[in-house]
Amino acid sequence: MAKKETTRTSIDELNESLSSIEQKVESNKNYIYWVCGIIVVIAAVIMGYIYGIRNPGIESAKSEISQADMQLAQGNDSIALAQYKAVAENYSNSAANRANLNAAILLYGEGKYDEAIGYINNFDPEGVIVGPASQSLLGDCYVNTGKLDEALAAYDKAIALSDDNSYYTPLFMVKKATIYREQKNYAAEADIFQSILDKYPDFSRNYNFNVEKYLDRAKAMAGK
Repeated sequence: MAKKETTRTSIDELNESLSSIEQKVESNKNYIYWVCGIIVVIAAVIMGYIYGIRNPGIESAKSEISQADMQLAQGNDSIALAQYKAVAENYSNSAANRANLNAAILLYGEGKYDEAIGYINNFDPEGVIVGPASQSLLGDCYVNTGKLDEALAAYDKAIALSDDNSYYTPLFMVKKATIYREQKNYAAEADIFQSILDKYPDFSRNYNFNVEKYLDRAKAMAGK
């Protein structure tokens, strides 16, 4: 499978894939990208307001990021992106931190992966949901720029930050397994799927994802 096909993704494709994960996996073997994209978007929106309430910071920063939120809610993504960038670059408080992540999400949706990486790297990955999801998004950006080793490191950080959450941790593990498959490290891929089966037995049912099928395939390719 050509790498170009493997790395072609967008937030829209992620959201569409949630309704028919198994069919999408079978049709294009692009299953690395259905996981966590929607988590990043939802978490950023919900937790963003929590950040604003908990750590209000400078009043002007609060006002500017609120304006960006309103533009985003109204579907004016380009205006919202410019405003998030301004907050991220002009302040150094919790509002600026959230602005970094929101800017990265919008840039990712536009396919501007290198620029998104810069904003994610300026984001402090707080919380057991937003933190890991931000690192998963960072991994997706690296995949799309062909930097698979960096993607692995980002997914490892997402796994560590997720604190063994049974809903989120295996999602990041699936992404990591897929990188190993792209690198033809089938034994490592098989080890991850086996770990998912052992540690997260409900994952297949919760996400309609047949872990055993991909484990068997990885084992066959590894000659096990």
